[in-house]
Amino acid sequence: MEATAAPSRQARGHVASPPGGDEEKSPPERTVYMDYNATTPLEPEVVQAMAAAMREAWGNPSSPYPAGRKAKDVIDAARENLARMIGGEARDIVFTSGGTESNNLVIHSVVTHFHKMHTSKGDTARCGSAAEGALPHIVTCTVEHDSIRLPLEHMVEEQVAAVTFVPVSKVSGQAEADDILAAVRPTTCLVTVMLANNETGVVMPIPEIGRRIRALNQQRAAAGLPVVLLHTDAAQALGKRRVSVEDLGVDFLTIVGHKFYGPRIGALYVRGLGDQTPLHPMLFGGGQERTFRPGTENTPMIAGLGKAAELVTENCEAYEAHMRDVRDYLEERLLAEFGEKIHLNSLFPGTERLPNTCNFSCRGPQLQGRLVLAQCRTLLASVGAACHSDHGDRPSPVLLSCGIPFDVARNALRLSVGRSTTRAQVDLVVQDLRQAVAQLEGRPGAGAAS
Repeated sequence: MEATAAPSRQARGHVASPPGGDEEKSPPERTVYMDYNATTPLEPEVVQAMAAAMREAWGNPSSPYPAGRKAKDVIDAARENLARMIGGEARDIVFTSGGTESNNLVIHSVVTHFHKMHTSKGDTARCGSAAEGALPHIVTCTVEHDSIRLPLEHMVEEQVAAVTFVPVSKVSGQAEADDILAAVRPTTCLVTVMLANNETGVVMPIPEIGRRIRALNQQRAAAGLPVVLLHTDAAQALGKRRVSVEDLGVDFLTIVGHKFYGPRIGALYVRGLGDQTPLHPMLFGGGQERTFRPGTENTPMIAGLGKAAELVTENCEAYEAHMRDVRDYLEERLLAEFGEKIHLNSLFPGTERLPNTCNFSCRGPQLQGRLVLAQCRTLLASVGAACHSDHGDRPSPVLLSCGIPFDVARNALRLSVGRSTTRAQVDLVVQDLRQAVAQLEGRPGAGAAS
């Protein structure tokens, strides 16, 4: 669908085909996809790996004969590739249906473990001054994905757990380590903070939070308090920057394939699975995934996920450099075209952000984000998270939490570039935005981008 040819592989490593096919098949009305934080196309190598698994690894991975062993070998190789991508151990990887399941599994496991330990010990002294029947406590922040926020809100409603939602800083856009640690209570058993925000691209200080939780856990052990486990949802970061579970110091890490040019399947990293860190299944059935996630494995999807992880391991620096160059060029062109009318919502001085994400608003009473997109003829993008697409004209809660004024947040657009996005496509998008804004403001020359 995209009108401009992708940059050469020699220039920046492997790239994926633009969504919709190559230039020869482009429709007369050219479009440019800039919603890679919502989903990505499959890399050709990923498609090939999945097709090969469908042809050659069709057996049940639990079966002892050659077709089953072939499928098991494919799954084992994919597990190794995922572990290499995040600097972990293959035995600590559990395949899931995606990020939502992985996040729910973490929350379910930690709460279940707390209740089991509390009941078996029958010892309220382990939770300090907590009264009998004390609830497990979880700390998170106000800009998490719905697959974290909604399960936690449900647990509060059901009186299964207590939760503290820590506001992000309006200066940095981050969940500050000081604020996260200040929210910890004697009954706290989990801190869950995303690695990078899907709307602003802000990277959270997970390494610092991890270091401080480890130090805190030493003190808590001496006091007989439960350990605090650390989880991060790395859905948006993987494939855009290097991710190491050792550097982050996390106990759990969520992996989502379709965010890094893989299939719509996921995985969960669990440090010292079953020994060091508890994991309690939500499903019961066969013994697949060591009973932590039963169900006959989807070998082709797992094969594709493993290939996507392998490509990230091999090419991450090239991917990151290319996306940063194109994103920075996009912001330069927006500022040059619109001047003071533009507000960069995702730019917080001194704060690291993803290399591909640009969240901005065009100031003006007629320039709500949805209205601007509706006038665009070339740009395919969103006003925020895809899972919030039914929120109407309400501003993004994430942007409001970050201190973006209501009228500015209401006009927000999220543009996220990918491995195949070019500067020429940026020029087309800026031209398209110019005509869209002119249309909405009723200015002459509104058809300039046609």
